[in-house]
Amino acid sequence: MTSTPEPNAGAPCDLRLHDATTAGGRRVTIDILGDRVAALRDADAPLPPAGRTIDLGGALVLPGLTDGHVHLDKCLLGLDWRPHRAQGSVRALIADEKAFRRTTRVPLAEQGAEALLERMIRGGTTSLRTHVDIDDVTRLDHLAQILDLRARWADRLQIQIVAFPQSGILSCQLVAGDLDAALRMGADLVGGLDPVGIDGDPDGPLDIVFALAERHGRGIDIHLHDGGAAGLDTIGSIAARTEAAGLGGQVTISHAFALAEADDLQLGRIAESLSRASVAILSSVPGGRRCPPIQRLRELGVSVCFGTDNVRDCWNPATVTSMVDRVQLAAYRFDLRTDADLTALLDPVTAVPARVLGLGPGVVAPGARADLIAFGAGGVPQLIVERQAPVLVVAKGAVAIDRRTAGKVPQP
Repeated sequence: MTSTPEPNAGAPCDLRLHDATTAGGRRVTIDILGDRVAALRDADAPLPPAGRTIDLGGALVLPGLTDGHVHLDKCLLGLDWRPHRAQGSVRALIADEKAFRRTTRVPLAEQGAEALLERMIRGGTTSLRTHVDIDDVTRLDHLAQILDLRARWADRLQIQIVAFPQSGILSCQLVAGDLDAALRMGADLVGGLDPVGIDGDPDGPLDIVFALAERHGRGIDIHLHDGGAAGLDTIGSIAARTEAAGLGGQVTISHAFALAEADDLQLGRIAESLSRASVAILSSVPGGRRCPPIQRLRELGVSVCFGTDNVRDCWNPATVTSMVDRVQLAAYRFDLRTDADLTALLDPVTAVPARVLGLGPGVVAPGARADLIAFGAGGVPQLIVERQAPVLVVAKGAVAIDRRTAGKVPQP
């Protein structure tokens, strides 16, 4: 990753957000030049010329939010309601989805991907990681469509793409070759899925995934639904392989449901290996008993990010697309009530994904990508508890969403 030189803080700016309040309570004026934050000035400081000025009236301004795990190619928001049908296992869900795809020829943008992106940016998401199925039904077609969608949305959203073997790797013989081709086409990361539960082999699928990552110089993001000892062993194996390959900071385990079943001793041991190998955990904060102990993992030094996962698709009829809503789910799930605990929950959708996924600016600071969102809240805790939508979204230095009243944000 190359560093971006800090713009000249004294130069005229293209866009000025006047009288903003940072998460830390500082009142500032934010100057934007091109797609970068040029300067943060005290709100009452003398100001050089600006191409456009928006008076925020003290509104809370945060860095754009990151959704670390979504499936744009699965979303059905553009179609008529489809009742949830599959029950039970991951295999049943995969089979139901593939049956649907064999009879549906609607382009992904019309099927729901475009509608989902629109909902996401309205909620303040300015960067995301999407998984795209590579299997014997989709082959590379879905990837080609999502690559095109990414190009069309590049002025508003930063999008990473994972080539994801939804039907397994060993269980679907075409997939290993297609994953290699997907990385050559432009996928950013190689994915994996339940080595034991789907492929019945704890090592074979991981051998292929890590070999592809090393060959192409790409990162890895593995879906792991497997629970019990098999799931915990796989987490340990991924951490060990990551450390041995020198891929620290480039590997994510999504879901990691088995961590919810670990006792204190097991959790401490696994957390130590994840932290040492710099492997991140991605959670959608699911219901039931499958949610990893997010707070405890963070205390143990594990990087945790949040994502939406499924949005009204064959896997799940839910439509929670806002990352503010996702943070509130975490607060509710873990009974977090203090201002400090609530404010810290912003990290999995801002600072952490910027650091470990390479997504989003992570901070509001000179030199950072100018993805900024403003809220009519008195502070982060109020924003989360009230599940507010942003009144202003700036993406790559341009206004993408503006819900202000009479040109100003009301005083919180």
